Amino acid sequence: MKTMAPSRLWTGALVFMVPALCLITGPGIGLASFLLLLTALCMPRPAWSALRRHWPDIRWVVLAFLFNFALVLLYFVLRPEQPLSSLEKPLRMLCAASALAVVLVARPPRRALWWGVIAGAFGAMCFVGWQRIVLGMERPGGMINAITFGDIALAMGMVALAATIDFRREGRRVLWPLLGGLAGILALVMTGTRGGWIALALAALLCMRLAHLGSSRNVRLLIGAGVALAAVLYFVPATEIQLRVQQGIDDVRRWESGEYKFTNMGIRLELWKGAGMLIAQHPWVGQDPSTAHEQVVRWVKDGTLSDVALAPQHLHNDVLQALASGGVFGLLSLIGILAAPFAFFARQAKLAALRGGPPNAPALAGMLVALGYFAFGLTEMMFWSGKACIFYALMIFILMGLSLNQKEECGN
Repeated sequence: MKTMAPSRLWTGALVFMVPALCLITGPGIGLASFLLLLTALCMPRPAWSALRRHWPDIRWVVLAFLFNFALVLLYFVLRPEQPLSSLEKPLRMLCAASALAVVLVARPPRRALWWGVIAGAFGAMCFVGWQRIVLGMERPGGMINAITFGDIALAMGMVALAATIDFRREGRRVLWPLLGGLAGILALVMTGTRGGWIALALAALLCMRLAHLGSSRNVRLLIGAGVALAAVLYFVPATEIQLRVQQGIDDVRRWESGEYKFTNMGIRLELWKGAGMLIAQHPWVGQDPSTAHEQVVRWVKDGTLSDVALAPQHLHNDVLQALASGGVFGLLSLIGILAAPFAFFARQAKLAALRGGPPNAPALAGMLVALGYFAFGLTEMMFWSGKACIFYALMIFILMGLSLNQKEECGN
């Protein structure tokens, strides 16, 4: 145990860094990702042995991320116009599997991640709070897009709420993880992001679905805290949530009437209309984004689409973007990196309950991250942002490792 202490401490620090530095620094999460990969390379035999031992459990998740990278690599080879930079995000997401190996070998304490997400959520809240209140920014987003910032902050908040299960089981006060959940939600509110509320609603439904798995008291606590907080924030005028919701409804009505399309929702609806036309052209393999953009320009010139469709760089929807750029195979790739982790965590949570062990908090947190990214992707391109991609992959693989470690500790 003494020889493992330094590696356990080192890995715990890296696990803490991933969420804690993600939104409040530029290179923080990239540095943590690199150090986790370097750590795995420094202990190749133990890392490989750990992955091989757990391969029946982890294979579909690893293969999903491998397929995601392989598909982009294939399209890069077949499409001369596709830039080399298109390989970066899927490759870094695949390399994040090194975090799984490191966590399985070094077995860092789960509380390192729990305190990391609490710190990350508080840091995000303070950052956008300063930008909004002191600097007077209407849509603050730290150093990235406001929507992406708010969604990642909410993901941290949901993981913090899941951490209350471990805090209660270990006899510790749940105040800090609950405050971390509150901080993540408040950060979302201050960015003015609306799509994140879909994730919160789906998270509540998931927790209700899981309430029968032996930890109903803990799960009901999460549901009650989240729903009560959302209700309070909705009816507080200072949060402007009601105003943002009503603006969204008005935007849709004005787009349908053709009165005015240059609004947040109007641009999205026009983009989604164009996406449907692009998908119909090449449903199986899609087309390169630059080629697709040229086609959209032609449709704008002939009046088929409004010129607002030229404003953004992407389609503000992960599913439509996957279909438009990768066709059916692109959609399968997206489904894989979302559904395979969710299925893994659902199985771990169910096994812990069926075998009478303590609730698997990392499994619940993993389901919330995967479900959250699915919901975020309905109105935003989460996998367009490099920071969002790395955060998702690292959190998935770290939580997988922590979940498997807890399973072994409990003799399951």
